[in-house]
Amino acid sequence: MTIISPPMALGLAVHEIIESLSVIQVKERLNVSLVEKFENVWHKYQGKKGGFTSDAIEEEYKERGMKMLSHVQENPGPIKRKAVKVQAQGNLPFYWLSEEENIILCGKIDWIEFLEKDKSVNIIDFKTGKNTENESSLQLPIYLLLATNTQKWPVKQASYWYLAREEGLTRVTLPHTTEAFEKVFSVAKRIKLAKQLEHFTCQKSGCRNCLPYEEILKGAGEKVGISEYNQDVFIIPN
Repeated sequence: MTIISPPMALGLAVHEIIESLSVIQVKERLNVSLVEKFENVWHKYQGKKGGFTSDAIEEEYKERGMKMLSHVQENPGPIKRKAVKVQAQGNLPFYWLSEEENIILCGKIDWIEFLEKDKSVNIIDFKTGKNTENESSLQLPIYLLLATNTQKWPVKQASYWYLAREEGLTRVTLPHTTEAFEKVFSVAKRIKLAKQLEHFTCQKSGCRNCLPYEEILKGAGEKVGISEYNQDVFIIPN
């Protein structure tokens, strides 16, 4: 299962619009207004499908999305440069993190910019929220491993693109590949062991990640659809 909320709905809609541009030829990517495309996509997240409990809240988030995409249209940055598209079997790119441990790492990178000067790539993550990404996040190590093992060009750069801001790409320091592997593999083994033992006790009492799902198990949630990954989608009205 998964939980939909207004911030998540906004992120999904904006990501869908921008990510779809990578398969279009560079000179044609912005021929159609991104805001116009957003209008066509937004209907998938209207009302409860996007976790919206009122028309006013939905309109607020919709306006934020339109503002972000208008800014991208006017300041496209990497969107007007070559991109690498990872071919995936199924919904998500993946590779064997460890065949011995029977662990696969899968995920989708928002944008991979091709750097012609030295034939390398810059992995870019779009951020639609207001907060700055935590340095301890596993996202960058996971992206580095995926990009290194699912396409042929060396990864030389990584950037966050905070779409609600106007400073453009924010360069971040890439971890060493070995360090990234050890960090991700350590967590993956803990997840595997927890599944084998069916021991899913949260390490923190009442953490913000577990509480919403506990509310659903108590009957407080409302199912509003099925995700593209075949998950039951819930909202928590209160």
